[in-house]
Amino acid sequence: MAKAFVEDRIPNLSRELCDRLLSDLEKAKRPVLYATKCSLDNALYNPKVGYLTPGKKKVATELNVSSVKKMSRTIFMLEVILRNIDSGAVNTKRELYYIAKGDIKHNPRLKPLDFADQGESDEIIDFICEMLECYREELNCFANDRGGQTYSQQLVVTETLTDGGKAVIDLSKLGTSPFQPKNRPQSLKLSARKPIDFCLIVESEGTANTLVANGFTKRHNCILLGAQGVPSNAVRGWCKLIQDQLKVPLYFFGDLDAYTMQNIFRTLKAGSAASLIRNSDFSAPDVKFLGVLPEDIKKYELNDYPVKENDAQEVRALKKAADALKNDPFFQDKRNKGLAQILKWLLENKRRCEQQAYFSVDPKDPTMPEKIIIEKIKRGNFV
Repeated sequence: MAKAFVEDRIPNLSRELCDRLLSDLEKAKRPVLYATKCSLDNALYNPKVGYLTPGKKKVATELNVSSVKKMSRTIFMLEVILRNIDSGAVNTKRELYYIAKGDIKHNPRLKPLDFADQGESDEIIDFICEMLECYREELNCFANDRGGQTYSQQLVVTETLTDGGKAVIDLSKLGTSPFQPKNRPQSLKLSARKPIDFCLIVESEGTANTLVANGFTKRHNCILLGAQGVPSNAVRGWCKLIQDQLKVPLYFFGDLDAYTMQNIFRTLKAGSAASLIRNSDFSAPDVKFLGVLPEDIKKYELNDYPVKENDAQEVRALKKAADALKNDPFFQDKRNKGLAQILKWLLENKRRCEQQAYFSVDPKDPTMPEKIIIEKIKRGNFV
């Protein structure tokens, strides 16, 4: 990760927070917890940085009858997390849920704080992150995800391990196995055996694997990455690392539909409103939308189809697209006019086209999708 994680930052912030709460209680004042509001109405877009950043809005939680459980659970979960940080232990959100359940089981006085399900404990962990303005990784809490399946005949990754040792991974030596970096603040240094021309990020992991099996990475000095739908934190952080360290062009190859534009590509390029405090290290602002573009349908005679009016997910995506054009600062910015135009096209035409449609152009030529992708890159046919 690009962010420098300071060892004592979270314990120091937590101590200051608890001292303030205790001081307020001793003065007979109602303590208040303030957290960054992570939602679209507090999202700002600065094209100079290229990702969504938080505004000044805060969510205030004041101690009263309705909030006492939330505030008490926050301090309780914070203690669990600080214990992990002190010992160096790491856990997933689900494991922290059970650790908290274990503490409550062994201490009857904590019974009023018990969580009915993991969703309740997850909300508290997210609240702590928004309150301390930190990443979940800084709390030694890691999602069980990996960076996208990555293939290259040129990329070499050097990892500095926690014990000071180094591991060198030459992707050209992995055969048919992909490289997938963990979602950790590990120290990764990227280099190339030969100059890398571009990085292709494929929405469908299956299509990415097909391109590799058909020889894509052998014929081109590139990095090919399968993103597997909505990009996880690990995928976003990995793309950011490739962008910053290798300085190569990044292209996204995915479906032409409202869901892909908003939930997948926008999240990869500029982050999301739900993760405003982490977008700086979990977004790749330089990535371009390679397609499927609206004009590709006619040019390559691609099979497309209408949005199903009885499909709740597709209808919801179009409604969100209309809202995004009015309220999303990313799509409203003039530098992203081309992407906004694609959303408008989708709303007006109510049609969609999948990335796999390129395989219909010449069914007898398995490399035709590769030829189209390379042609689009060379001609600058992307947004």
